[in-house]
Amino acid sequence: QVQLVESGGGLVQAGGSLRLACAASGRTFSTYAMGWFRQAPGKEREFVTAISRSGASTYYADSVKGRFTISRDNAKNTNYLQMNGLKPEDTAAYYCAAKTNAAYRSTYSKLDDYDSWGQGTLVTVSS
Repeated sequence: QVQLVESGGGLVQAGGSLRLACAASGRTFSTYAMGWFRQAPGKEREFVTAISRSGASTYYADSVKGRFTISRDNAKNTNYLQMNGLKPEDTAAYYCAAKTNAAYRSTYSKLDDYDSWGQGTLVTVSS
């Protein structure tokens, strides 16, 4: 199982930006498809964005499209979530996820697709 550690969460005003990072263990990071999910208090965990093994393919939830950008650096075993134009409704715990043995060009949007999860990092957007 892959160990994932998120960082970069915090408190920001509406309209501001944050960049989350997710560092992964292991030597085969380039074989993992990666994703970000979030969970607001009292709500179910929901898909935010995903990226394929090479980074060539990305996929976004409609709620974040045009504001958030996912990327990855396979040399650093890290993927990133750049969040711009933050809104109060973006307030949530953000979780990084990895799918091992992923298809080369595929992205994955379902919780059950992923086999490893980070501990989460809290993002709070004030109005």
